[in-house]
Amino acid sequence: MGFWDKIFGEFIDVIDWLDESNDTLVYRFERYNNEIKYGAKLTVRQAQAAVFVNEGEIADVLGPGIYELDTKNLPILTTLQHWDHGFNSPFKAEIYFCNLRRFTDLKWGTKNPIILRDKEFGAVRLRAFGTYEIRIEDPKRFIEEIVGTNSRFNIDDISNQLRNIIISRFSDIVASANIPVLDLAANYDQLGEFVSSKIEKEFSAYGLELLNLMIENISVPPMVEEALDKRTSMGMIGDLRKYLDFQTAESLTKSGGVSEMVGMGVGFAMADKLSKSFDKKNNSGYIPEPFEKMYYYAKDKNPIGPFNIDEIEDIIKKGEIDSSSLMWSTGMEKWQKAKNIEEIETLFNMLTPPPL
Repeated sequence: MGFWDKIFGEFIDVIDWLDESNDTLVYRFERYNNEIKYGAKLTVRQAQAAVFVNEGEIADVLGPGIYELDTKNLPILTTLQHWDHGFNSPFKAEIYFCNLRRFTDLKWGTKNPIILRDKEFGAVRLRAFGTYEIRIEDPKRFIEEIVGTNSRFNIDDISNQLRNIIISRFSDIVASANIPVLDLAANYDQLGEFVSSKIEKEFSAYGLELLNLMIENISVPPMVEEALDKRTSMGMIGDLRKYLDFQTAESLTKSGGVSEMVGMGVGFAMADKLSKSFDKKNNSGYIPEPFEKMYYYAKDKNPIGPFNIDEIEDIIKKGEIDSSSLMWSTGMEKWQKAKNIEEIETLFNMLTPPPL
């Protein structure tokens, strides 16, 4: 401190603090040699508290108001300084101004994923983030436990510690709550309130009050998100039988000719088989196995089918299909004779008796 600071410090008798930083929790009022004149005017503004410290020991705490410093409003300091009979000379004491306003929009978030066991997805990794609000509840305890001898204490000086407390308790609560991953979004408010109730005592031990804790988002890994998207898509389809019938009917307006009609027949058969598979499983998450190849044969210039390879074998045995019969299957450009279709020709070879 320079010469002029010393001179002005001896004449200044107004003690106050205007916070221009917006992030300061505690500010120590600077005076030369910490000397305060008897009768000095102390202004403590709204949402402030002034804490007097004498030789490292916290004495008096004054709330909002204008004070003339004397033995009446500094009873503890008076006792410590042995001013029982009054005094009129400068005295030494440190004055800390505590900012009691609400500090809002403080961020918290998980650095590493939280691993929990979900009934539907098994082991799942979650990330979460949100905001919280605090204020100084007990200025004396806050200075004793946290501030110490710092001349200025900002919110950044303690935010990491508070964030770690929140994340630790949040992880424990979410892991033990047994809430399905799909239901977490519907329980943000309840989770926030529960976490707040669990950690408010830890904040109180620092002289702080946790006013509000909000969970803004709980996210799952991309693979789980993809699975959820697929499940949502299946749910949007609704009645699968009606959906497939509609899709096949749509193709009617774009089709024509025998081969297209045969293709539509295959489409209806596939739709029917798919919907039955879903009915049997009765599970929206079930995906049926790929469909087997289906065949048609021509009878009196009309397509008959569809039939799988085993059914075609039975029809050949009955004599309804011979090697010259016209047949068609998915993937074929046009109708062909049965003997020209490799897998059908094999059936004829199997059914032909060996020579004597």
